[in-house]
Amino acid sequence: MRISKEPEERRNEILDTAELLFFTQGYSRTTINDILQRIGIAKGTFYYYFKSKEEVMDAVVMRFIDAGVAAAKEVASDHRFSVHEKLLRIIMAQKPDSEGKEQLIEQFHQAENAQLHQKSLTETILRLTPVLTEVIEQGIEEQLFHTAYPRETVEFLLVASQFLLDEGIFQWKPEEILRKIEAFIHIMETSLGAKQGSFAYVTQMFGQPPVADGKDERAGIKDGETEQ
Repeated sequence: MRISKEPEERRNEILDTAELLFFTQGYSRTTINDILQRIGIAKGTFYYYFKSKEEVMDAVVMRFIDAGVAAAKEVASDHRFSVHEKLLRIIMAQKPDSEGKEQLIEQFHQAENAQLHQKSLTETILRLTPVLTEVIEQGIEEQLFHTAYPRETVEFLLVASQFLLDEGIFQWKPEEILRKIEAFIHIMETSLGAKQGSFAYVTQMFGQPPVADGKDERAGIKDGETEQ
């Protein structure tokens, strides 16, 4: 007997199942019939919610991005955190926190998913920019940063971090990655008018040890403050 479900519940069930199959057997090898059989629904039910497998993957990606943006907004509005704590927590909230999400990113790097990957990068930049701009503007008010272009600076920095430092696009050697991270931190501090060394913690975003400049990796945290 087929179980009737609320539209939003059924849509999420399709997304959850598709996401699992994309992760376990790959996007290109997963068919709509695989999704239907796993859930036990008719083709008509699937097409009521989605027009194609590509649209399902698109929805899976947007759900992933939505979760990261929601976490960023929560951090940005939390008055317990300093500006640098907010930036660090927002950055870390965008990193995959499960094997499934890492596999999703791996799917982006497949040649047939290039358009989808581009959309995910674009949407991440568009959605995160206003959240990060709010935090940078707080930093300007607190005299931590000095720039007349907070939003535009955020956009340039996001494009650089999302594209140039994407190891799935560029096959950088470890020493090249480290060099680019060091340069990225320098560019960030310079463009925001921040104190030198205050963004050393950004290395955590890329799974690298702190830049060896003799400064504490938590240099971005204000004196007298502790991490929550």
